[in-house]
Amino acid sequence: MKVGEGCTCSNLLPKSSGLLISMIYERPVSGRPEPKTRARLLKYSKAISLDENTANRWILLSEGNKKVQRINQQQPYPDHPDRFTDYKQVLSRESLTGCCYWEVEWRGEVDVAVSYKNISRAGESDDCLFGFNNKSWSLYCNTNGYTFCHNNIKTPVSGPVSSRIGVYLDHRAGILSFYSVSETMTLLHRVQTTFTQPLYAGVYVYYGTSAEFVNLQ
Repeated sequence: MKVGEGCTCSNLLPKSSGLLISMIYERPVSGRPEPKTRARLLKYSKAISLDENTANRWILLSEGNKKVQRINQQQPYPDHPDRFTDYKQVLSRESLTGCCYWEVEWRGEVDVAVSYKNISRAGESDDCLFGFNNKSWSLYCNTNGYTFCHNNIKTPVSGPVSSRIGVYLDHRAGILSFYSVSETMTLLHRVQTTFTQPLYAGVYVYYGTSAEFVNLQ
C-alpha cells in the first residue's frame, strides 16, 4: 500500500522570498483571490505543532513537537483515545479554519495530510489512514514524485520534486493547495470541495524517514 523511499532536505528559503507560483489560479468562491507568490502566502502562515496524544507509539516527536521521525523503538506514550494505534501518523494540536499556510520539510518518504478530527484512530482499516477515507486528504511524497489521495482514490501528480511542501488552505472557499517549494515554487495539486469541519495538519512517516513543520513566523 505504501511504497517509495529516499530524499535529502534542502536549505531553508528566506521568509521574504517572493517567488512567483508557476500556475494561474481561479478565483475562489469566497471572493478572496488566492495568493500568487510565496511572500503573499506567508502572510497566512500558521504555526503548527504536533499533538503527542495522537502520535503512534513508533514515531518520535522532537524540536518542540514540530518534527516527527519513524523509529524502531516504541515510545512510552500513555493510552489515549486520540492515538493512532497502528498507522505511523500524527495530527496537529491546532485546528485549521480560515486561510492558513504552512510548510513541511521532509526526508525519505512521507504523506503530508489534512484531516478532520473525527477520523478513526484504532486499527488498520482505511478509516484510519490519511487519504484513504472521506475525512482526510493526503499528498504522498518521495524522490520519484507525488501522489494525491482522498477517499482511497489515488491521483498521480506531476511537478518538480523538492524536500519542502507548502500547503495553503482557504477553509471557507473549500480550497486546499499543495506546492513544491525550492528556488522556484510550483502548484502541484489543488482541491476544490466543501469542508464541513475544522481541519488538522497531519503527517504519515515511513521507516527511517522524518518530517518537520517549518517555523515561518
